[in-house]
Amino acid sequence: MPHTSRDSDHAPAPSWTQSLGIFDLETTGIDIEDDRIVSAHVGVLDRTGRQVSARTWLADPGIEIPDGAAAVHGITTADARRLGRPAPEVVSEVVTAIAELIAAETPIVVYNAPFDFSLLKREALRHGVVPIEDPFPVVDPLVLDKALDRYRRGKRTLDTVTSHYGVTLDIAHDAQADAVAAGRIALKIAQRYGEELPTTSGELHEHQVAWAREQAASLSDHFVKTGRIAASERLDGRWPIR
Repeated sequence: MPHTSRDSDHAPAPSWTQSLGIFDLETTGIDIEDDRIVSAHVGVLDRTGRQVSARTWLADPGIEIPDGAAAVHGITTADARRLGRPAPEVVSEVVTAIAELIAAETPIVVYNAPFDFSLLKREALRHGVVPIEDPFPVVDPLVLDKALDRYRRGKRTLDTVTSHYGVTLDIAHDAQADAVAAGRIALKIAQRYGEELPTTSGELHEHQVAWAREQAASLSDHFVKTGRIAASERLDGRWPIR
Protein backbone atom coordinates (compact mmCIF):
# COMPACT_ATOMS: atom_id res chain seq x y z
CA MET A 1 0.00 0.00 0.00
CA PRO A 2 1.65 3.29 -1.07
CA HIS A 3 2.32 5.92 1.59
CA THR A 4 1.87 9.10 -0.41
CA SER A 5 0.60 12.59 0.32
CA ARG A 6 -2.42 14.02 -1.47
CA ASP A 7 -3.90 17.45 -2.03
CA SER A 8 -7.39 16.13 -2.79
CA ASP A 9 -9.96 15.82 -0.05
CA HIS A 10 -12.54 14.05 -2.19
CA ALA A 11 -11.63 10.35 -2.09
CA PRO A 12 -14.54 8.08 -1.18
CA ALA A 13 -14.75 7.60 2.60
CA PRO A 14 -14.44 4.00 3.83
CA SER A 15 -17.49 2.40 5.41
CA TRP A 16 -15.94 2.46 8.91
CA THR A 17 -16.42 6.23 9.05
CA GLN A 18 -20.20 6.00 9.40
CA SER A 19 -19.99 6.05 13.21
CA LEU A 20 -16.87 6.56 15.30
CA GLY A 21 -16.33 6.17 19.01
CA ILE A 22 -13.91 8.65 20.57
CA PHE A 23 -11.84 8.31 23.74
CA ASP A 24 -9.29 10.48 25.53
CA LEU A 25 -7.67 10.74 28.97
CA GLU A 26 -6.03 13.59 30.85
CA THR A 27 -3.68 12.28 33.50
CA THR A 28 -1.19 13.04 36.24
CA GLY A 29 1.71 12.38 33.85
CA ILE A 30 2.98 10.23 30.99
CA ASP A 31 4.07 7.09 32.84
CA ILE A 32 1.56 4.39 31.95
CA GLU A 33 2.62 2.27 34.93
CA ASP A 34 2.30 4.79 37.75
CA ASP A 35 0.33 7.82 36.59
CA ARG A 36 -3.40 8.17 37.12
CA ILE A 37 -6.53 9.32 35.32
CA VAL A 38 -7.69 12.85 36.11
CA SER A 39 -10.37 13.26 33.45
CA ALA A 40 -11.79 11.12 30.66
CA HIS A 41 -14.16 11.41 27.74
CA VAL A 42 -15.99 8.77 25.72
CA GLY A 43 -18.39 9.69 22.94
CA VAL A 44 -19.58 8.99 19.42
CA LEU A 45 -19.33 11.05 16.21
CA ASP A 46 -21.47 10.58 13.15
CA ARG A 47 -19.99 10.51 9.64
CA THR A 48 -20.06 14.33 9.43
CA GLY A 49 -18.06 14.74 12.64
CA ARG A 50 -21.06 15.83 14.71
CA GLN A 51 -21.00 14.51 18.25
CA VAL A 52 -24.09 12.43 18.94
CA SER A 53 -23.08 10.92 22.28
CA ALA A 54 -20.87 12.34 25.02
CA ARG A 55 -19.81 11.47 28.53
CA THR A 56 -17.06 13.13 30.55
CA TRP A 57 -15.62 12.18 33.94
CA LEU A 58 -13.51 14.04 36.50
CA ALA A 59 -11.68 11.82 38.97
CA ASP A 60 -9.91 12.32 42.24
CA PRO A 61 -6.81 10.30 41.31
CA GLY A 62 -5.88 9.68 44.93
CA ILE A 63 -2.43 11.24 44.48
CA GLU A 64 -1.12 14.76 44.03
CA ILE A 65 -1.42 16.14 40.50
CA PRO A 66 2.02 17.54 39.65
CA ASP A 67 2.16 21.22 38.80
CA GLY A 68 3.45 20.39 35.33
CA ALA A 69 0.46 18.19 34.56
CA ALA A 70 -1.98 20.73 36.02
CA ALA A 71 -0.43 23.41 33.81
CA VAL A 72 -1.20 21.24 30.78
CA HIS A 73 -4.83 20.27 31.44
CA GLY A 74 -5.78 22.92 33.98
CA ILE A 75 -6.96 20.54 36.72
CA THR A 76 -5.26 20.98 40.09
CA THR A 77 -5.16 18.59 43.03
CA ALA A 78 -7.60 20.86 44.88
CA ASP A 79 -9.99 20.82 41.88
CA ALA A 80 -9.88 17.03 41.63
CA ARG A 81 -10.43 16.52 45.35
CA ARG A 82 -13.29 19.00 45.50
CA LEU A 83 -15.11 18.12 42.30
CA GLY A 84 -13.84 14.71 41.22
CA ARG A 85 -15.43 11.36 41.90
CA PRO A 86 -13.54 8.43 43.46
CA ALA A 87 -11.08 6.95 40.98
CA PRO A 88 -12.41 3.36 41.22
CA GLU A 89 -15.89 4.52 40.19
CA VAL A 90 -14.60 6.60 37.30
CA VAL A 91 -12.28 3.86 36.02
CA SER A 92 -15.09 1.29 36.18
CA GLU A 93 -17.48 3.52 34.23
CA VAL A 94 -14.91 4.44 31.59
CA VAL A 95 -14.05 0.77 31.06
CA THR A 96 -17.76 -0.03 30.74
CA ALA A 97 -18.30 2.76 28.21
CA ILE A 98 -15.38 1.53 26.10
CA ALA A 99 -16.57 -2.06 26.37
CA GLU A 100 -19.99 -1.03 25.09
CA LEU A 101 -18.43 0.53 21.99
CA ILE A 102 -16.40 -2.63 21.40
CA ALA A 103 -19.49 -4.80 21.80
CA ALA A 104 -21.30 -2.65 19.24
CA GLU A 105 -18.32 -3.05 16.87
CA THR A 106 -17.95 0.74 16.76
CA PRO A 107 -14.42 1.80 15.79
CA ILE A 108 -12.82 3.78 18.62
CA VAL A 109 -10.65 6.73 17.65
CA VAL A 110 -7.78 7.41 20.06
CA TYR A 111 -4.83 9.68 19.27
CA ASN A 112 -1.68 7.80 20.31
CA ALA A 113 -3.82 4.87 21.38
CA PRO A 114 -1.17 2.88 23.31
CA PHE A 115 -0.90 5.62 25.91
CA ASP A 116 -4.60 5.92 26.75
CA PHE A 117 -5.49 2.23 26.52
CA SER A 118 -2.38 1.10 28.42
CA LEU A 119 -2.85 3.61 31.23
CA LEU A 120 -6.56 2.71 31.47
CA LYS A 121 -5.61 -0.96 31.78
CA ARG A 122 -3.18 -0.22 34.64
CA GLU A 123 -5.79 1.88 36.39
CA ALA A 124 -8.35 -0.91 36.04
CA LEU A 125 -5.97 -3.43 37.57
CA ARG A 126 -5.08 -0.98 40.34
CA HIS A 127 -8.73 -0.55 41.33
CA GLY A 128 -9.95 -4.12 40.92
CA VAL A 129 -11.79 -3.54 37.65
CA VAL A 130 -11.65 -6.16 34.88
CA PRO A 131 -9.49 -4.44 32.24
CA ILE A 132 -9.89 -4.17 28.51
CA GLU A 133 -7.11 -6.42 27.29
CA ASP A 134 -7.49 -6.20 23.53
CA PRO A 135 -9.41 -3.12 22.30
CA PHE A 136 -10.74 -3.69 18.79
CA PRO A 137 -11.33 -2.08 16.37
CA VAL A 138 -9.25 1.02 17.04
CA VAL A 139 -8.41 3.97 14.77
CA ASP A 140 -5.29 5.95 15.69
CA PRO A 141 -4.91 9.16 13.66
CA LEU A 142 -1.27 9.45 14.76
CA VAL A 143 -0.37 6.08 13.23
CA LEU A 144 -2.43 6.80 10.11
CA ASP A 145 -0.92 10.24 9.58
CA LYS A 146 2.64 8.91 9.92
CA ALA A 147 1.90 6.06 7.52
CA LEU A 148 0.07 8.03 4.86
CA ASP A 149 2.05 11.28 4.92
CA ARG A 150 5.35 9.75 5.92
CA TYR A 151 7.79 12.40 4.78
CA ARG A 152 6.01 15.53 6.05
CA ARG A 153 8.33 17.55 8.24
CA GLY A 154 7.43 18.83 11.67
CA LYS A 155 5.82 17.61 14.83
CA ARG A 156 2.90 15.18 14.96
CA THR A 157 1.32 16.46 18.17
CA LEU A 158 -2.46 16.65 18.24
CA ASP A 159 -2.58 20.43 17.96
CA THR A 160 -0.17 20.40 15.00
CA VAL A 161 -2.02 17.63 13.18
CA THR A 162 -5.42 19.26 13.74
CA SER A 163 -4.06 22.38 12.05
CA HIS A 164 -2.64 20.34 9.16
CA TYR A 165 -6.03 18.74 8.44
CA GLY A 166 -8.05 21.91 9.02
CA VAL A 167 -9.71 20.62 12.18
CA THR A 168 -10.57 22.99 15.03
CA LEU A 169 -9.24 22.09 18.47
CA ASP A 170 -11.39 24.13 20.83
CA ILE A 171 -9.45 23.62 24.08
CA ALA A 172 -6.16 21.74 23.87
CA HIS A 173 -5.67 19.12 26.59
CA ASP A 174 -9.35 19.01 27.48
CA ALA A 175 -10.46 15.37 27.29
CA GLN A 176 -13.62 16.04 25.30
CA ALA A 177 -12.06 18.59 22.95
CA ASP A 178 -9.06 16.34 22.27
CA ALA A 179 -11.27 13.31 21.68
CA VAL A 180 -13.56 15.17 19.26
CA ALA A 181 -10.60 16.64 17.39
CA ALA A 182 -9.01 13.20 17.03
CA GLY A 183 -12.25 11.79 15.65
CA ARG A 184 -12.54 14.59 13.12
CA ILE A 185 -8.91 14.11 12.05
CA ALA A 186 -9.72 10.44 11.42
CA LEU A 187 -12.62 11.50 9.20
CA LYS A 188 -10.40 13.95 7.30
CA ILE A 189 -7.74 11.27 6.80
CA ALA A 190 -10.38 8.84 5.56
CA GLN A 191 -11.70 11.46 3.15
CA ARG A 192 -8.26 12.38 1.85
CA TYR A 193 -6.75 8.89 1.65
CA GLY A 194 -9.86 6.73 1.31
CA GLU A 195 -8.58 4.93 -1.79
CA GLU A 196 -5.43 3.85 0.10
CA LEU A 197 -7.17 2.64 3.25
CA PRO A 198 -8.93 -0.65 4.00
CA THR A 199 -12.68 -0.42 3.76
CA THR A 200 -13.44 -2.25 7.00
CA SER A 201 -12.46 -1.28 10.52
CA GLY A 202 -11.06 -4.73 11.23
CA GLU A 203 -8.69 -4.60 8.26
CA LEU A 204 -7.68 -1.06 9.19
CA HIS A 205 -6.90 -2.18 12.73
CA GLU A 206 -4.58 -4.91 11.48
CA HIS A 207 -2.81 -2.50 9.13
CA GLN A 208 -2.18 -0.14 12.03
CA VAL A 209 -0.66 -2.96 14.10
CA ALA A 210 1.93 -3.40 11.35
CA TRP A 211 2.41 0.32 10.70
CA ALA A 212 2.95 1.10 14.40
CA ARG A 213 5.56 -1.66 14.61
CA GLU A 214 7.35 -0.29 11.53
CA GLN A 215 7.22 3.27 12.85
CA ALA A 216 8.71 2.26 16.19
CA ALA A 217 11.49 0.34 14.46
CA SER A 218 12.31 3.29 12.20
CA LEU A 219 12.35 5.73 15.11
CA SER A 220 14.52 3.34 17.12
CA ASP A 221 17.03 3.25 14.28
CA HIS A 222 17.04 7.05 14.16
CA PHE A 223 17.56 7.34 17.92
CA VAL A 224 20.44 4.87 17.80
CA LYS A 225 22.03 6.76 14.93
CA THR A 226 21.75 10.09 16.77
CA GLY A 227 22.96 8.64 20.07
CA ARG A 228 19.70 9.05 21.99
CA ILE A 229 19.48 5.35 22.83
CA ALA A 230 21.90 2.43 22.81
CA ALA A 231 21.89 -0.03 19.92
CA SER A 232 20.51 -2.68 22.27
CA GLU A 233 17.47 -0.53 23.13
CA ARG A 234 14.31 -0.51 21.02
CA LEU A 235 11.09 1.47 21.27
CA ASP A 236 7.98 -0.53 22.08
CA GLY A 237 5.96 -0.87 18.88
CA ARG A 238 3.01 -2.76 20.32
CA TRP A 239 -0.33 -1.23 19.34
CA PRO A 240 -3.02 -0.37 20.42
CA ILE A 241 -2.09 -1.42 23.96
CA ARG A 242 1.16 -2.22 25.73
